Amino acid sequence: MAITDHADGRVTLIGTRLTGLTGAHPCVDLPDDRMDDTFDGVDGDASRPPALHYAPIDHDGIRRRVAAMTAWIATSKPALMVVDVSCEIAMLARLASVPVVYVRLSGLRNDGPHEQAFRAATMLLAPFAEVLDDPAVPKWVRAKTRYFPGLVTQLDARTWSQPVEPRSVVVVIGQGGAEGDGAAWAQAARATADRTWTIIGPCTPVADEPGNLQILGWVDDADARIARAGVVIGSAGDGVVGTVLAAGRPFLCLPEDRPFGEQRAKAARLVAAGVAVMGDNSLNNDWPALIATAERLDPAAARELQDANGAARAAAYLCALADRGGRS
Repeated sequence: MAITDHADGRVTLIGTRLTGLTGAHPCVDLPDDRMDDTFDGVDGDASRPPALHYAPIDHDGIRRRVAAMTAWIATSKPALMVVDVSCEIAMLARLASVPVVYVRLSGLRNDGPHEQAFRAATMLLAPFAEVLDDPAVPKWVRAKTRYFPGLVTQLDARTWSQPVEPRSVVVVIGQGGAEGDGAAWAQAARATADRTWTIIGPCTPVADEPGNLQILGWVDDADARIARAGVVIGSAGDGVVGTVLAAGRPFLCLPEDRPFGEQRAKAARLVAAGVAVMGDNSLNNDWPALIATAERLDPAAARELQDANGAARAAAYLCALADRGGRS
């Protein structure tokens, strides 16, 4: 959406359950491709080709999904398709004779499906600064990548100007991982009685909640709370990292286990860049020491890894690439 807002009406958004969520931008709402409500991205099919991650047999949603996309391609004749991490859709677009830009996430993705998607793409797009890329990524992949930090989070001027609350700790629990352990966070708050703790996102309740801890659940002003936090604690997911870097707040990163070591690779690069301190995601941490170390980080270093005009730069680059017939 951030890129599309800067693309002069040239973008159609394609995905599942988009109707009513894209404002004035046109969209193609696709049938669901999940196996069931507890879908974990695995199809369990031993016959799946090694160039694909997910290709279940006899799935009506996928048949209708592919038909909807290829029908739109045949009718609209797109100059370019930007594919957000799906190897299968990247190959489908290339088979349909459309140039592809593939969004590449952190971590060492050297498996067959990713390598084939990378090779099939005209260009790879990374929603983070180049210094945060994994050094083990092959040179040819890095050479094909354009880096656009600032895509995930755009903070407005009012959010930037929030007065900082020096002794406050804000814990951000996102949607992609496990629910927060309220009892463990209560123990962390007790270990730092001179600080106030606020948990935002899904977290289990605590019967004997200490006086310096608030568990708020989902909130509408997460960006503002992060911007005025003394220290932010969160995972290495792109949403949390992007917001913390944009706000320039001290960051204690607790990377979660993700496919291809995505979050651990990102956390290691954040530490190497001097913009985060890394802790143990099991929550067995020396909280006073880690928080004090995070407070000594240079906020200017964090802001250098963000770009307030990232979405506009990405839109301009993609539109120019489309105008060249998808040739970089």
